[in-house]
Amino acid sequence: MDDAQETAQDRERVTVALAPKAAAALAALCAGGLSKTDAVNRALQVHAFLEEQAADGGEVLIRQPDGTIREVRFL
Repeated sequence: MDDAQETAQDRERVTVALAPKAAAALAALCAGGLSKTDAVNRALQVHAFLEEQAADGGEVLIRQPDGTIREVRFL
């Protein structure tokens, strides 16, 4: 079932207390047009994907505009 086929029953409601940096990040994403729900859903999916890749031995790398490559590690 894709996101468009979800029903209200398929969704899980949660309440969270965000740290100030997380709240600021959420506000920045929402200022770009995302709803809070969409922003949190996307963030959780991206985090899960990155954790899965790291667990499978992959590396998460960021290439800076100057060509420098940095490894991102999750603690």
